[in-house]
Amino acid sequence: MEYNKKRNYAQEVKSLKKGLILEGGAMRGLFTAGVLDVMMENGIVYDGAIGVSAGAAFGCNYKSGQIGRVIRYNTKFIRDKRYCGFRVLLRTGNFYSTEFCYKEVPLKYDIFDFDAYRKNPMDFYVVCTDIEAGKAVYHKFEGDKETGFDWIRASASMPIVSQIVEIDGKKLLDGGITDSVPLKYFQSIGYDKNVVILTQPKGYVKKKNRFIPLIKHIYKNYPNMVEAIKNRHNVYNDTLDYISEQEKMGTAFVIQPKEDLPVKRTERSPEKLRETYEIGRQIALELLPDILEYLNR
Repeated sequence: MEYNKKRNYAQEVKSLKKGLILEGGAMRGLFTAGVLDVMMENGIVYDGAIGVSAGAAFGCNYKSGQIGRVIRYNTKFIRDKRYCGFRVLLRTGNFYSTEFCYKEVPLKYDIFDFDAYRKNPMDFYVVCTDIEAGKAVYHKFEGDKETGFDWIRASASMPIVSQIVEIDGKKLLDGGITDSVPLKYFQSIGYDKNVVILTQPKGYVKKKNRFIPLIKHIYKNYPNMVEAIKNRHNVYNDTLDYISEQEKMGTAFVIQPKEDLPVKRTERSPEKLRETYEIGRQIALELLPDILEYLNR
C-alpha cells in the first residue's frame, strides 16, 4: 500500500503541466522578448503558453522557436511609416498597421515559421476581449497560415487607437481589458506549475484609466466593455495580489523588471527597444538557475 502511494505521488509530480503566462504592455513586451530568447537558448520547454496583447504578438515566436525575431523586426521597422504611428492611425484606424505588421512583415520581410509553430506540441493561447459581453475570450491559436494572425491582432488591438476586429461573429479588442495576466485561467485548464512574465516592476499599482470620458463616447454602444475598462485597475491589482500569493505558495514563478522600463507603450526608438530587450535578457540570465530548479523539481 505504501509503495502504491509513493508511485502515485511520483506519477502526479511527473504529470504536472508547465505553463508560461505572458502579460502585455505594448512595447514593454520587448522585456518579455528578451526573457523568452534566453529561455529558448537554454532549451526550456513548456506544455502550454498564453499571451495577452503584446504577450501574444511576441510570445507566439516561442512556439515557432524563432530566437531573436521579435527584437530584429521591431528595431528594423519601428520607425518605418508603414509599421506604426499617428499617420498610420489616421489613414487606417490602427496605430499599428494591419497590413504591414500582421501580413507583410511575417509573410515577406521577417518570415514567421508556421511549420515549426504547428510541429511544436506546446499549446499557445491568446486572450481577447469580447466587447459586446465585456468578457475575456480565450482562444487556442493553431497557427494556420491561411487564417493568419487575426486572433493575435485582436488580442493586441488597443482601445481608441485600433479598429474592432471581428472573428467568428465576435467583436474583439485587447485582451488586457478583461484579463491582463491569465494565471487563474491557465490553472483552471490544468496548468499546475506556471512561470509568469510581468512587464511592470514589483510594487506597481494600476490607476484608474484617465480616458474614461472618451472611451464612453467612442464605445457608447458597448456598455459592458466600458464597465470592464472602468474597473480594469481594480481587477488588475487584485490579479497581482493573487500572483503574489501563488508565488509564495510555490505554484508560480514570477519574472519582472526591477524598475520601470525605459520605454513608452508606443515607443518608437530602436535604441530604447534594444535597451528594454537587454534588460529582459539580463534578468532571465540572473534567474536562469532558479527557473530551471522551479520547473524541474
